[in-house]
Amino acid sequence: MAAQRQYEELARQLSAIGAVKRGLGRGLPHDCPGGSAAVLVLLERHGAMRMSRLAELLAVDMSVTSRHVAHVAEREWIVRDPDPADKRSRILRLTPEGKAKVDELSELSIRTLTHYLHDWTDDEVVQLSTLLARLRDSFGDCRAASARLPDAQTTPETTRTPA
Repeated sequence: MAAQRQYEELARQLSAIGAVKRGLGRGLPHDCPGGSAAVLVLLERHGAMRMSRLAELLAVDMSVTSRHVAHVAEREWIVRDPDPADKRSRILRLTPEGKAKVDELSELSIRTLTHYLHDWTDDEVVQLSTLLARLRDSFGDCRAASARLPDAQTTPETTRTPA
């Protein structure tokens, strides 16, 4: 397990991620803010889905998801078809225009990362990607009740239940 000072430094570095996200956001087209881009990318990656599933993947409230979906639907980047299993629900699908926007966003992201990481080796980029994926997996679904932090007076070892 890492030492306390290593976790403190990690916390400082993670707090600076906001600057990285803002830098990437500056590369987005004016008609497609970050939340809208996330909707499009998730639909492209995971295929058609209900809004509730999209909210889970975005890890945001349904009202926030609804605003992002309305934005991309107004631009005809997605369609909201009736769910055959539940007519009250909608299935969100990427349109050909939406796929073209995802391709544009991907190209912009690659150009932005290439600009900022021009002096990184391929191995360093792979290592960062691997570690970020592992970090995300360690946090899992941060909205789940099981993701609550243990009491400040307990350690991970004392919060486990006997087998």
